[in-house]
Amino acid sequence: MFFSNITIAKKYNYLEEKFLAAYKWLEETDLAALPVGSYPILGDQVVANIQEYTSIKPEEGSFETHEKFFDIQYVVSGKEQFGFCKRDGLVVKERIEENDLIFYEEPALSGSVLLEAGDLIVVAPEDAHKPRCQADGPEPVKKVVVKVAL
Repeated sequence: MFFSNITIAKKYNYLEEKFLAAYKWLEETDLAALPVGSYPILGDQVVANIQEYTSIKPEEGSFETHEKFFDIQYVVSGKEQFGFCKRDGLVVKERIEENDLIFYEEPALSGSVLLEAGDLIVVAPEDAHKPRCQADGPEPVKKVVVKVAL
């Protein structure tokens, strides 16, 4: 699955070297065996972050974006409902510049996709997303968030 607005799909090359390195690393690495932490793939241009958490109620999460990085969010185990909408028009709640993170107030309209083990979604800077949401109740999730520099 690839989900994007046509202007964004034409703007970025999701098959350039940085993305291909990330996809290869996700495919060839024993992710279940890796502990939580940060793993460089291509220096500071592509970095994988292993996370473990319990999924939360959607109303406990927030939409977020990043300005300097794409996210490739890959579920190793568990499942989550992953919220998404366009960044344009959202109201900023908080900026954390040192983490390249902007949080937003809940939009009137948004969508979501179910991410299960082995699924990934690529999130561009123009995409607001709400990760970590429960699908059918709280459950443990192990996920890799690969940060790909613009």
